[in-house]
Amino acid sequence: MRVTTTEETPAEGVPAQPGGAEEIDGLGASPMADTAMSKAMGTYPFATDLWAEGLLWGTLVRSPHPHARIVRINTESAFRLPGVQAVVTAADIPGDPLTGEPVADRPVLARDVVRHHGEPVAAVAADHPDTARLAAAAVEVEYELLEPVPDPERSFHAPPLHPDGNQVRHLPLRFGAPDDPAAVGEVVVEGLYRIGRQDPAPVGTEAGLAVPRPDGGVELHLSSTDPHGDRDRAAAFLGLEPERVRLVAAGVPGAVGEREDISLTAALGLLALRTGRPVKMAFSREDALLGHVHRHPAVLRYRHHADRDGRLIKVEGQLVLDGGPYADGSEETLATLVALAAGPYVVPHVRVDGWVMRTTNPPAGRLPGEGALQACFGYEAQMDKLAAKLGLDPVEMRARNVLATGDIMPTSQTVTCPAPVADLLKAVMAEPLPEVAADGGEELLPGGTGGAADLTQVRRGIGFAVGMVPLLGIEGADEVSTATVRVLPVYEDLEGAASGVECVVECAAVDTGSGFATLAAQIVRETLGVVRVRVTGADSDQPAAGPSARGRQVWVSGGAVERAAGMVRKQLLQPMADELGMSVELLSLRDDRVVSYDGRYARPIGELLGGRELWASAQYRPHPTEPLDENGQGDAFAGLAFAAMRAVVDVDVELGSVRVVEVAVAQDVGRALNPRQVRARIEAGVTLGVGAALMEDLRTDAGGRVVNASFGGYRVPTALDAPVVRVAALLEERDVVATFGAKGVGAVPAVVTPAAVAAAVRSATGRAVQRVPVRSADAVERRS
Repeated sequence: MRVTTTEETPAEGVPAQPGGAEEIDGLGASPMADTAMSKAMGTYPFATDLWAEGLLWGTLVRSPHPHARIVRINTESAFRLPGVQAVVTAADIPGDPLTGEPVADRPVLARDVVRHHGEPVAAVAADHPDTARLAAAAVEVEYELLEPVPDPERSFHAPPLHPDGNQVRHLPLRFGAPDDPAAVGEVVVEGLYRIGRQDPAPVGTEAGLAVPRPDGGVELHLSSTDPHGDRDRAAAFLGLEPERVRLVAAGVPGAVGEREDISLTAALGLLALRTGRPVKMAFSREDALLGHVHRHPAVLRYRHHADRDGRLIKVEGQLVLDGGPYADGSEETLATLVALAAGPYVVPHVRVDGWVMRTTNPPAGRLPGEGALQACFGYEAQMDKLAAKLGLDPVEMRARNVLATGDIMPTSQTVTCPAPVADLLKAVMAEPLPEVAADGGEELLPGGTGGAADLTQVRRGIGFAVGMVPLLGIEGADEVSTATVRVLPVYEDLEGAASGVECVVECAAVDTGSGFATLAAQIVRETLGVVRVRVTGADSDQPAAGPSARGRQVWVSGGAVERAAGMVRKQLLQPMADELGMSVELLSLRDDRVVSYDGRYARPIGELLGGRELWASAQYRPHPTEPLDENGQGDAFAGLAFAAMRAVVDVDVELGSVRVVEVAVAQDVGRALNPRQVRARIEAGVTLGVGAALMEDLRTDAGGRVVNASFGGYRVPTALDAPVVRVAALLEERDVVATFGAKGVGAVPAVVTPAAVAAAVRSATGRAVQRVPVRSADAVERRS
């Protein structure tokens, strides 16, 4: 196992030492992304910047009610406005009116019933964005109000909200002999925990442009993270063959999970086909907060049993997810929640039941660590309770129970990947604690500069947490990607002679800010030794690469790029190996040259090409997984990643305000293919977790209406809220089944951070802290 600490990595901005291209930009180096400067300077073209001649502007008409029957829609007033070109409703849909993945249960435009506040009921196209908004306001929709169901526990007994019923899935898990009277612990703790509704809150909202095609099809330019999936869903809605719909991933401004609201995609295509003109749509922040999916709120009931030495005996749980009105990936989220309910610990007996229920709340779906974050908050709070009851140090309590390679999970799956949880705990424990400033300057106080905090009321707390995250899709998901790698001669002189080579990588994997494009170039440089590498944009004309979510593109699409590059490598080397009478293994590629093992023979790659183009396409599919059975048993996961964390917080115990001072992270990364990128992803994950821990919660009133659908009400962490992130260690024990042994990075710190921050607030205040985001009342010091 290789352990990398923060001190071993060059500081940001320090150039790499001179050497070959392989040394600078191959795997293990940290080249900067090609788009980094343009994004920092504000010149990168996002989807909101798209333009076309004859452009119309589109907008959606949204329901002001969380649950109502649509009695009548009158569009006449909207059509009277000058400049309005089209108004469409569910009655105008030429294809399948329902969409959703994996369950098609969501109306693209509501036809008979609206089931959440902000559900789209119509779409408008006009020659000016203000006209489109006025026309949307002029569409008259008569509603018959229905009883909302905002509580997932109440949904069990409420009248059906959907033709498919209120229960999306029930998943029981039984492991060991949980019903055996002897399977009880000497010490038992119980807890009830709640997790709020976190929005993905991307830097830019959903946006796109639809352009009609001469063949009666349409071309969609969208900030999509899944070109083929969105293309297929749009084609089904529009009643077109998939080949008549082309989707180009354009200007994705950063994304977490599958961010696209299909209502935008479908409405754009329908309006463009109806008007015969290009149509652009860009969501307002309110549109985004109301329309796209959010993290599942959860209610978790736990009972943990342990012996007097702190060894876990049994975990019992009843876990309920709020899925909103539609499935939207909820089945997979529930499977992760239930399977990981006991955490990265060895537990002989487990009895857990999980449900995901429909409500009239905003839709829920996939965010980083979906299901794993909710579970981590619950089981780590329980571990703190056990430690307190047994008089054990919280870290020691965890260390006595941690999972390791070769152990059996409660799903009966053997952990075959590296699982260095004990080493991760040791690494964060070894990190020095931040010093307490002697002057107590106001910028150090909770509440920020100019806040009302009183230094005498500030308490420092330290909390620990460990967590685990599944990698790739689970329960039999068909993970597959295809990539093409081309090596081309480059002509730059007047004589037309080849002066070098360029490598082009074609893959439909969308880089959402995770750095896949940079990493794909590194893989090719490592394999082919070519200095110039270009990664093309993603669109649906290329073979499918799947959605950019769940850390899958590095593993799956990276695997396809590696295989294709390896095939091209053989094409390049075999002729020279035959000429020299040696095996291919005795030749290497570096700095655009083929070099023999002894250095006596070297030829430029461009000379070997002889004006030809070499290329290869390859497909990569990881080893299969299987669905969990009726007792929650099965090999559902392709891989797992782990992290340990120590959070340090300052709490004003009189006002209940919290400041996260520092988060130390030790993470199992398999192999750090781009160390700078890995650290950036960890910092981003921690910040996402801080938001879930302290501020991010899309709230609804008693009737299910969203009350904070703007960044004025929905708070996200700013640069001033982000803590110091110390990467205590990157444990590099390669996962032999993953591409280059690397594991997904970004979701793991997002999962563990809320549990660690909550533990630190408990340490500072003595309060139980049983929900996130932590409310001020929960952070006031408990006094006898």
